[in-house]
Amino acid sequence: MAGQGIVQETLNMSQLPGFTTGGTLHVVVNNQIGFTTSPDESRSSLYATGIAQMLQIPIFHVNGEDPEAVAQVVRLAMDFRKTFHRDVVIDMYAYRRYGHNEGDEPAFTHPEMYESIRQRKSVRDGYLDHLLSLEGMTREEADEIGTQRRDRLDSALTLARSPKYVHRVDVLTARWRHIQFGNDAEVAEVETKLEPERLRRLLEGLAEVPDGFEPHPKLNRFLDARRAMAAGERPLDWAAAEALAFGSLAEAGHPVRFTGQDTPRGTFSHRHAVLHDQRDGKPYCGLQHVSKDQARVEIYNSPLSEAGVLGFEYGYSTESPEGLVIWEAQFGDFGNCAQVIIDQFIASGEDKWQQHSGVVMLLPHGFEGQGPEHSSARPERFLQLCAEENMQVVVPSTPAQYFHLLRRQALRPWRKPLVVMTPKSLLRLPVAVSPLEDFTTGGFARILADDVADDDVRRIVLCTGKVYYDLAAHREERGLRDVAILRIEQLYPLTPESVNAALARYPDGTPVVWVQEEPDNMGAWGFLLRTLGPRLERGMTFSGITREASASPATGSHSMHRSEQKDLVTAACSDQLPEMFIKEAAEGERK
Repeated sequence: MAGQGIVQETLNMSQLPGFTTGGTLHVVVNNQIGFTTSPDESRSSLYATGIAQMLQIPIFHVNGEDPEAVAQVVRLAMDFRKTFHRDVVIDMYAYRRYGHNEGDEPAFTHPEMYESIRQRKSVRDGYLDHLLSLEGMTREEADEIGTQRRDRLDSALTLARSPKYVHRVDVLTARWRHIQFGNDAEVAEVETKLEPERLRRLLEGLAEVPDGFEPHPKLNRFLDARRAMAAGERPLDWAAAEALAFGSLAEAGHPVRFTGQDTPRGTFSHRHAVLHDQRDGKPYCGLQHVSKDQARVEIYNSPLSEAGVLGFEYGYSTESPEGLVIWEAQFGDFGNCAQVIIDQFIASGEDKWQQHSGVVMLLPHGFEGQGPEHSSARPERFLQLCAEENMQVVVPSTPAQYFHLLRRQALRPWRKPLVVMTPKSLLRLPVAVSPLEDFTTGGFARILADDVADDDVRRIVLCTGKVYYDLAAHREERGLRDVAILRIEQLYPLTPESVNAALARYPDGTPVVWVQEEPDNMGAWGFLLRTLGPRLERGMTFSGITREASASPATGSHSMHRSEQKDLVTAACSDQLPEMFIKEAAEGERK
C-alpha cells in the first residue's frame, strides 16, 4: 500500500483450513513522504516500522532501487515465516518520483530531496546499467523485454474495453443474477412466516445442549423459557425471534454471518447464541446444529475497531448475496467510528461503482437516561444519506417484526444495505413481546396500525421505536381512546402514499403529530417533514413534538431525562401543546 508508514497485511493463511504455517508477512512500501508530510512530522520513531519492534520479530529494511535485494529479502522473509511460524516485516525504502501524482510538484515542499531524485535514473534504467556492466544482457534484449511488456499491457487494456471483458465480469458476478435492483416498489414482497410446527421444532432445538454439556446455572432459566415459548406457554422475546430468524434461514440454505463486540452473548446479556461449558469453557452454538444439511452459521466477537470490522463485513456481503451478513455495534452511537465505511461504501457504493451489498447494521438505539454516548444511533445521519433507494432504515418495535425483517432481508430478491435501530430496554420490557401466531402469519409491516383507539379520534400520533411503549402506557393510564398511535417501522424507503393510506380510516382534518425522543435537530423529524409535510391529504395538519434542539444527543442526568420524557409523552396526547415541544410544519418550511 503506497504511503509513508502504511502497512499492508497479507491474508493470515494459518486461519484457513489445511494451512498450519502461521505468521503474516507485512510489507511497508515506504514512500517517505505522505503527500507533503515528512517522516519527522508523522512519527516519533526513526523508522516507519518502529511500532513492530514490540513484537520481537524480524524487520528487514531494503532499498527499493535494488530489485535483487528486494527479491532476496522477500525470499528470506518467507523462509523465516515458514520455519518459525512467526510474523515478519519488510520495510522497502523508496520514493515517489513524481510526488503525490503526475500533476504534483513535490519541490514546493521538499526541494532538496526532489533535486536529488531528479538527478537519479529510474529503477529500470539503473538496474539495466548494472546488468550491462555484468555483460549478462544486451541493451537490445532489454528493449525487447520492455516492448513485450508494453504489448501485454496494451492487449489487457484493449480486452478490458471489449465486449468479451464485459462477459467475463458477468461470469464473476453470476451469483448476483437472481437479485433484483432498482426501485423497492418494483420488487414483490416475499413470504416470511413459518409453519407452527417448524417454529416449535426450531425453538425446542435451540433450547437443547449436548449430553454432558454444563451451561451456567443462570442460563437454565433462559433455556427453560425457550421451551415454554415453543409450547405456546409464553410469548417470544427479541432474542428468541432473532434466533428463529437465523435458524430458519440456515436450515433453508442461507448462510448467516454475525459479528460485533459482545455479539455471541449480547451486549445486554440477552442473546446467548453461544454457550460455554462451565467446566472447561468450551463453546456450543445451537444455531450450528438446527439440521444436518444446514448452511453455515458464524457468530464472532470482534474488537472495538468499528471501521475495520464493518469494512470487512461490507466486503464479505458483496460476495454473499444469498446470505445474511450482519455487523452489530455495541451501542448504536459507536457507528460514529465506522462513518467512513458508511459514507464511502454502504450509502454510495451502488451509485458510484454498481457495487451491490445486503449488509445489515444492528445499532442499539433508545433514550433511557444512559447519557449522550449510549442513547442515539444517529438515525438522522442515515436518513440524510438516503436517496435513490440506496438503503433501508428500519426501527422494528416488536420481536415478530424483527423476525420478519431479518428473513425478508435474506429471502426477498432485492439487496440493499439494511440499517436497523435495535432495542435496549425493550429487550426485557414485559409488553414488548410477540405471540407465536405473529410468526406464523403475516409478514413485516412497514407501518403498524393502531388496534386500540376508536376510528373517530381527535389526534393521530406517528412515532417509531421505543417511544411507542411510553406513549401507549400514558394513553392507557388516562383512558385516551381518542388518540391513535401509529408506528412507522420503516423510515426509508417511505412513500407519502403509504402514510396517507394508513391515515385513511380517520376523519378528515384530524391533526397529525410526529413524536420522537431525539432533539429537534436529530431523529427522523426533519426527514419526515421533507417527505410528508406538503402531502398529507384531506386537510390533515402535520406537526412535530420533540426535545429542544441540542448539541448533545441526550442529557447526562437520569432524573432530567425522566422529566423530559414525561413532558414529551404528555404533550403528545394533549390538545394544549406546550410551545417548547410543538414544531409546526409551516408551508414555507415544507416546500
